[in-house]
Amino acid sequence: MSPPSTPPRFVPTLTEIIRPLPASPPTPENTGVPLATPAPSPAMPAKALAVSADIQEQLVQRVLQRVDLVLERRLREMVGQLILEHTQSLAPRLREEIEVVVRQSVDQAFESGPPPAGTS
Repeated sequence: MSPPSTPPRFVPTLTEIIRPLPASPPTPENTGVPLATPAPSPAMPAKALAVSADIQEQLVQRVLQRVDLVLERRLREMVGQLILEHTQSLAPRLREEIEVVVRQSVDQAFESGPPPAGTS
């Protein structure tokens, strides 16, 4: 049997365990009244399914809200880091290009000769 795999570090994990509260059904001992068995109702399973679906939807929404918060924070951090890295790599290349243009301009200025006398 292989050891349980851990999810990748960027996958959010649930830290809360939500358990339904146990409902203690009434018994003749705690009510003092004999229980009548209810007739099976076809609406009962549908009602239980609707409540279960509502609980599931609420759980999905809560998890998505937490994922959104973590995703937004992580995305901001990663974009900031990428911009910083790109800027740091871009600066030396820009300096090189500026140096080439400045050298060409100075060379052209010297090749054209000294400015005529009397002009400033």
